[in-house]
Amino acid sequence: MISLILDHIDKNIISKLKANARVPFLEIARNLDISESTIRNRVRNLENEGVIKKYSAIIDPAKIGFNSVAYVGIDVEPEKFLHVSKMLTEFKNVKQVATTTGDHMIMTEIWGEKGAELRKFISDRIEKIEGVTRTCPAIVSERLKEE
Repeated sequence: MISLILDHIDKNIISKLKANARVPFLEIARNLDISESTIRNRVRNLENEGVIKKYSAIIDPAKIGFNSVAYVGIDVEPEKFLHVSKMLTEFKNVKQVATTTGDHMIMTEIWGEKGAELRKFISDRIEKIEGVTRTCPAIVSERLKEE
């Protein structure tokens, strides 16, 4: 792939799609005072170059029955790092897995229907993965910003 240089039009398109992935191309075109076909071509290029990786909806976990959400830092034995990372991606209620350089080797976002279920999942499933040495859960009490 050729490296894409983003100009102000691309950045505006990205900003509008981040705010609302369902915004019609015609609306973006009118707002930027350019043709809809130009918007379509630029979005296709942004997708082809991997700038836009996917479109998604931001879900309120509580509205679909997941009343407990935790960010969990996980430390692992270095030689088990890849194994643990892969295992974490296979759990349905683990919504995000990221490797990090901060306080923990891996950070996850985990959803549970109830606090007790979430704690049980962490202790019975996450902590039992071969190579996990420590988990540090932080229960989310309120989300103040999501993008």
